[in-house]
Amino acid sequence: MKINAVYNCRLITPGMELDDASVELREGKIVRVAAGRPKWTSGGMDAEGRMLLPGFVDVHCHGRNNCDVCDGSAEGLATIAVNKLAEGVTTLLPTTLTLPEQELAAALASVAAYDGRGCKIPGVHLEGPFINPKCVGAQNPAFVRSADIAEIDRLNAIFPVRKVTFAVECPGGVELVEELLARGITPSCTHSAASAVEFRRGYERGLRNLSHFCNQMTPLHHRDIGLVGSGLLYDEVYVELICDKLHISPEMIKLVFKVKGCDHVMLISDAMRAAGMPVGEYTLGGLPVVVSADGAARLKDNGALAGSTLKINTALANIREVTGLPLSELVKSTSFTAARSLGLPGIGRIEPGYAADMVLLDEDFSVRATIVDGEVRYCSDPR
Repeated sequence: MKINAVYNCRLITPGMELDDASVELREGKIVRVAAGRPKWTSGGMDAEGRMLLPGFVDVHCHGRNNCDVCDGSAEGLATIAVNKLAEGVTTLLPTTLTLPEQELAAALASVAAYDGRGCKIPGVHLEGPFINPKCVGAQNPAFVRSADIAEIDRLNAIFPVRKVTFAVECPGGVELVEELLARGITPSCTHSAASAVEFRRGYERGLRNLSHFCNQMTPLHHRDIGLVGSGLLYDEVYVELICDKLHISPEMIKLVFKVKGCDHVMLISDAMRAAGMPVGEYTLGGLPVVVSADGAARLKDNGALAGSTLKINTALANIREVTGLPLSELVKSTSFTAARSLGLPGIGRIEPGYAADMVLLDEDFSVRATIVDGEVRYCSDPR
């Protein structure tokens, strides 16, 4: 359902919070923001005092509702994209795993066949396969291989690749940074044992992103600050955070936000197929995973964390609780920062000229409605 306005909302956008606000929408864009209820809101959506935020951007998500991007199913991909609306996500990067190129190609083909009925999908995120075999985490070590820009070019020809996560210290890693940037693809490092010096080599070539920060990367040490220390040290580096309070402790979440600020932190779900599903056994990249009552997804054979079941609206509630920062700051980390890290203009703010991508939240951060390009594509209460 297309709408022309949202009124009677508590508008929260980067750097601004406005009670009793109205937003005018036209042709998928925001054209006006005002206080009160102007005449042009007639026929619009009554937010009934709820919070209205920019739609969330999830740049790292493997699956949902028992579907995985790497299943290579167009219908499964649509299931993920439609159900992500229920957590307020309006822009999504479906994320692959360390698998054979043939399976990755099938996954990207399924994204190319997506009919657009859920989130926007401007590209995919390749997590692997060019990672350090000593830092695989829940990735399948059988398919780890050396950096190969030709493989990325072949995949990029199927559907646009927007981000690649790899180990910068492995053969060809530093060169891969420049090759990706030349193609307009965001390079990111994780599943890596890089030293601070090795990260610096990539940084000097343009590396500015670290995926699922603190997880499967060299920790902070007083004689070598590793990737964690480098991410904290360099102001320009963007870091993804899985804020489920399982992958990262509340104290570490608070530290990262204190040091990096919301301009360089982006919330991700890193969700696998068990997101939105009951506890039980699932798979990730062919590896068996057990999801427990606390929502933790762990490999069955060694207990390693295997993605998450996190929802982005829950992640926002968590960082609000942990940091105590104003929502007008924290909202950067749910949308604008991620869009900026990828070079996606016109996303992540509620102001004229930006896409009419918004999420309506109750005070407990549950999602009431999700709007994409001015169209209500999810509503918890369809009345």
